[in-house]
Amino acid sequence: MQLTPRRRVLLVLLVTWPVAFVWVGWMALLGYSLLEKSSTYDTSCGGGLGRVNLPGVIAGCDRIFSPATAWVELIAMAAVLGAAAYSLARWTVSPVRAMADTVERLGPTSLGLRLRREGPHDETRALADAVDNMLDRVAAGYEAQRRFAANASHELRTPLATQRAVIEVSLGNALTADQLELVSRQLLATNERNERLIDGLLTLAETERGLLSRQPQPLDRIVRDAVDLQAPFAKERGVHVELESRPTTVRGELPLLERLAGNLVQNAIKYNVEDGQVQVSVDPDSGLTVTNTGPAVAPSDVAGLFEPFRRMSGERLDHGGGVGLGLTIARSVVAAHGGEIEASANADGGLTVCVRLP
Repeated sequence: MQLTPRRRVLLVLLVTWPVAFVWVGWMALLGYSLLEKSSTYDTSCGGGLGRVNLPGVIAGCDRIFSPATAWVELIAMAAVLGAAAYSLARWTVSPVRAMADTVERLGPTSLGLRLRREGPHDETRALADAVDNMLDRVAAGYEAQRRFAANASHELRTPLATQRAVIEVSLGNALTADQLELVSRQLLATNERNERLIDGLLTLAETERGLLSRQPQPLDRIVRDAVDLQAPFAKERGVHVELESRPTTVRGELPLLERLAGNLVQNAIKYNVEDGQVQVSVDPDSGLTVTNTGPAVAPSDVAGLFEPFRRMSGERLDHGGGVGLGLTIARSVVAAHGGEIEASANADGGLTVCVRLP
């Protein structure tokens, strides 16, 4: 049977209290003898370590009391009891020490290591389970960071390879004016996409460090400006955007809130159908809600759309569109403001994204 720390402490107390009682009495008598130096001392009285005879208490021992021998016994007994107490203490906390040894071996290459403590649900088991749950979250975060770095490298490498190929073709052949213009436009489009990607990565890094200030911001006006800014894009895609807003004030940073509104409106227009609809509403009670018509999305796929470089057409595809960070940045901005963001698939296609900010 595995003893819990609580039971180990109780067992140690039950075993040691009689010894402690005898030792305290012996120490009291010996200390009294050392102070008075008038008692008699005889190692033959009672056997063992010796015995202190106080006048009128213990008879039959007449050897002269020796302070030097008393001090030797006192120090020896203290050393023995100290060693015993240290051993019992180590035995009592050995389950915690075993957990500490396991945690000490944890590292980036051993994130799969877990305590997996078995036995009754005591304080040690609760601590082990809490540590295991924490390690699960750390491992998930580490894996997400690793996947993010790999995807970001891929996203940057692809346009760079395209730029290099275009430049090599232009250097290897004499280009006409039309060909030169085409090459220039391709390089310009690739460069613009790289700028959007780097800007998105910088925004994610900025939101991860938290807000530098929290000032009252008019969310209704921010969303209205975002809708007006995306109006040409909506007209180009043949999407009709409706806005219903009421005066709403939130506390946060204006650039990040503008990025949040712009990303949600732009995504609703981009991932839509011909002659589609986008409904944007701002309300002090319900927050910001963006609903669009669009291709059908499986409910199980909705959560994945918030992951970096995940697009409606699949992960790391459709390079002609955005960089796949729109909803990721939106989630990061909302988290930095201490809010909540939720998305749900509409029955007839498209998504509904709800944002609530404090």
